[in-house]
Amino acid sequence: MTTTGRTPAAHLEHVEAPGSMLTKTAARALAILRISTGFVFLWAFLDKTFGLHYATPGERSWINGGSPTKGFLSGVDVGPFQGFFHSIAGNPLADWAFMLGLLGVGVALILGIGMRIAAVAATLMMAFMWFAELPPAQTNSAGEATHSTNPVTDYHVIYAVSAIALAATYAGHTWGLGRWWAKLPLVQKNRWLI
Repeated sequence: MTTTGRTPAAHLEHVEAPGSMLTKTAARALAILRISTGFVFLWAFLDKTFGLHYATPGERSWINGGSPTKGFLSGVDVGPFQGFFHSIAGNPLADWAFMLGLLGVGVALILGIGMRIAAVAATLMMAFMWFAELPPAQTNSAGEATHSTNPVTDYHVIYAVSAIALAATYAGHTWGLGRWWAKLPLVQKNRWLI
């Protein structure tokens, strides 16, 4: 005890979650990471849906009959999964799954709800995209350089790990609806929905 009657660590502002303690600064940093990561997913959904002229021109947007998966998946030119990715490129089921995944993960992360489901969905999406780009490959099927900068860790891995860390640290409780969501009777009965 100190002379003020407080323990040495009592001066730290903190946010408690089951099994952990975060300072308010750390919780806010995680909230910023959560919202930023959510916006990456949500923006990809919006651009592919409406053709906002960043990655997707208006004439190739989903609402104008374009396929959100065709360009990327039909362009896979490396690794043992080329045939699989080419076979699902432009498939309506693949388009819907991909777009719902982008929307769901984006909204869940931004709002701070359903973080566990969002983490699983983001990890699966990023794993598929990692295998499509196959960063360990130095050359593609034509023998040309892939320009991969790291054989293991790239942005797909970072997004997946970020989503997992955000769910594990209850990052939706700070500047999000996580606390409210966790108190809903449905979520109380089904903890995997947190």
